[in-house]
Amino acid sequence: MEGKNLMKHQLLLGAILFSLSGSLLAAESLCQQKEHDIQREIDMAKQHDNQRRVTGLERALTEVRANCTDERLKSAHSERIAAQKQKIAERERELQEERKDGDDKEKIEKRERKLEEAQHELKKLEAEPY
Repeated sequence: MEGKNLMKHQLLLGAILFSLSGSLLAAESLCQQKEHDIQREIDMAKQHDNQRRVTGLERALTEVRANCTDERLKSAHSERIAAQKQKIAERERELQEERKDGDDKEKIEKRERKLEEAQHELKKLEAEPY
C-alpha cells in the first residue's frame, strides 16, 4: 500500500514539475527565444560544416545579446507585418489593373501568383513570435 502512495506522489510531483517547466518556457522573453533559435541554427550549421553561416549567426547572436529588447522585437515585427500588408495591397492593385486591361492571361496569372506569395509571406510573419 505504501508503494502505491509513493508512486502516486512521484507521478504528482512529475506532473507539477512538467507544468512548471511549461510555465517557465512560456515566461521566457522574446529575446531569450531569439537567442535560443539562433543558437539552434548555429548548431545545425556546425553539423553541416557551414562556417560562413556559423560566423554570420554568431555575429547575429552577439548583436541580439547586446541590443535586444522585447519591445524592439515587437516593434520591428509589427513594422514587417505592416510592410507586408502594404505589399499585398500593391499586388491587389496590380492584379485589378491587369484584369481591367484583361488581354494577357499570362500576366494576370503572374499577378495572381505574386499576390498569393505575398499573402503566404504575411501568414508566415504573423505566425512568428518576433
